[in-house]
Amino acid sequence: MVWSLFAHGFRRMIRDCILGTAGHIDHGKTALVQALTGVNCDRLPEEKARGITIDIGFAELHLGDVRIGIVDVPGHEKFIRNMLAGATGIDLALLVVAADDGIMPQTREHFGILKLLKLQNGLIAIAKCDLASEDELELLQLELREMIAGSFLENAAILSTSARTGQGIDELKLALAELTEAVVDTAGAMPFRLHIDRAFTRPGHGTVVTGTVAAGRLHLDDKPTLHKSNGSSEIVSLRGLHHHSRSVAEIRCGQRAAINLAGVDHHTLARGDVLAHGEPLLAGAITAVHLTAATDGTRGIRNRLTCRLHLGTADLPIEVSLLDADRLAPGTAGLAQLIGPPTVAVHGQPFVLRDSAGRATLGGGTVLLPNAPKIRRKRFDSILILEKFTKSDPHERAEAAYFFRGVADGRTANPAVIAGIVPAEQEAITTALVQRGTLTALANGRLVSSIVLQDVEVKLMAVLSEQHRLCPLHTNHDRAAIISQLDYVDDAEFLSLVVDRVVKSKQLVAEGRRLARADFKPKLSVNQRKLKDRIVASLHAAGLAPPEAVGFANLAGGRVKDIEDILEVACAEGLLIRIAPEFVLHVEREAEARSLLRQRMMHGPATLAEIRDCWGTTRKFAVPLCEYYDKLGVTIRDGDLRTWNGTP
Repeated sequence: MVWSLFAHGFRRMIRDCILGTAGHIDHGKTALVQALTGVNCDRLPEEKARGITIDIGFAELHLGDVRIGIVDVPGHEKFIRNMLAGATGIDLALLVVAADDGIMPQTREHFGILKLLKLQNGLIAIAKCDLASEDELELLQLELREMIAGSFLENAAILSTSARTGQGIDELKLALAELTEAVVDTAGAMPFRLHIDRAFTRPGHGTVVTGTVAAGRLHLDDKPTLHKSNGSSEIVSLRGLHHHSRSVAEIRCGQRAAINLAGVDHHTLARGDVLAHGEPLLAGAITAVHLTAATDGTRGIRNRLTCRLHLGTADLPIEVSLLDADRLAPGTAGLAQLIGPPTVAVHGQPFVLRDSAGRATLGGGTVLLPNAPKIRRKRFDSILILEKFTKSDPHERAEAAYFFRGVADGRTANPAVIAGIVPAEQEAITTALVQRGTLTALANGRLVSSIVLQDVEVKLMAVLSEQHRLCPLHTNHDRAAIISQLDYVDDAEFLSLVVDRVVKSKQLVAEGRRLARADFKPKLSVNQRKLKDRIVASLHAAGLAPPEAVGFANLAGGRVKDIEDILEVACAEGLLIRIAPEFVLHVEREAEARSLLRQRMMHGPATLAEIRDCWGTTRKFAVPLCEYYDKLGVTIRDGDLRTWNGTP
């Protein structure tokens, strides 16, 4: 009967989605899956011997053009960690409640976990309905409606079923088929990602891993990256792809998959490892999240709480750092960072927190920023930007991703991918952010957050301000020495680009390898100004044979450095010109020397000796002055001769 409802399906593209069961132990989840599919998901000998589900099991249900992969999870409280491993990547939830037992503790806990995992679609099956009267079934439905009020299941169908008699099974199939229409594929266009829930070896095949494809597609000739729970990663080759025991050339989002890996020892793999392809995923010890404390929790979540993180199929010890509160009361939400072992995650990925003893669910939420930098608690400027990751507008999320990437270069993950943006949309979004001024493109094409760039520029100016304060007579400072003081940025190329950018904006003045603030003017005391005037006058009188700085030392009490500082100030004021490190001329004397040289060279090239005689000075001063003019392009040297270059 049911097949006739879907007989038209062969004419349409097959759609895949994942259904996860949930409910208390011994409420008939596995029996219901078997009634739907004909498959007993209890594969372990211990499960068959004890009659309870211990680990996750899998089956497939075909409903015309819909192919549903079913993940059957254990209901016993001791195996909640296994239930959570199976719940990763599911699109639909089937909450099962036995008619003869009613709502039980794991019914509520599993339902709470489904809410924390941000599921949007599901239905409820009352199992073993043949064991209850009509009045009991009606009362149970009322209790269920009360429990699910205000949740994603508030308007869900509640169907009475019996795996033993077959009652309601066809209706359940029909309801599931209709429910799949509401599933929106938001991850299909993202890079491939699969969280491994099993790893084993098969004779003649080698290592096989299984899991639910959480995003994207993987082809047999692809070479994905295997991210292990110890933080290491390696590129692997594929020997085969399987979907529910069928060999396929491609697996995609919404499917259960078995992947045959080449050259990988299955003993080195564990539940929680991740297989990914496309944009690189980077394991990080800090993950920024939006966290909600469980509604039925009595303790809430306090800052620095240690607990267990269930992310994908991983189960990890972590510490919670609340960013905008000291405690989350039950049912309240906030921003937090989870600190623990290296973890691979993606934006928008759901997670659950349980206590360290594994007895209670504490809360859950979604990943905002994987591989995050450390954010100081109650640092509200950073927290406000972190909140942008919760927005539906991809531009806001991309802006936040570039901000938190800071000055890191292209070796880090693509910020657009970090923000959960479809790769095909990345270029348009980053272009729009550059046009808005939110991002800035540096000279080498690197994109950086304008906020981050401005912060570095402000710190650069502050470093120069401090140097000018410490050395008020130094007109400029060594560029490399200034850059070295921005040691929180471990990228010399980036800092050099920032310096060039600030020089171009005319906030800084560059002279060779030296820098100064454009608004800086050396400050001399009354006595220093008097000393400067005496030195300038002496150099004017000395003509083209000026004394070295040491010659004025007695005027400054023997301190040659003070004389050098004053000479720098006089050069900055345009009173003197530094020809060479130990050779300073009065500006009027340099003009006279240039004029004499031009008049001499109107008669043709001149040798150094002829130029020296023209100036009436000695070789000691003529050589550096000639080299100075050569460097400026005033003269052109050809062997022993120099000619005038026509420069004024």
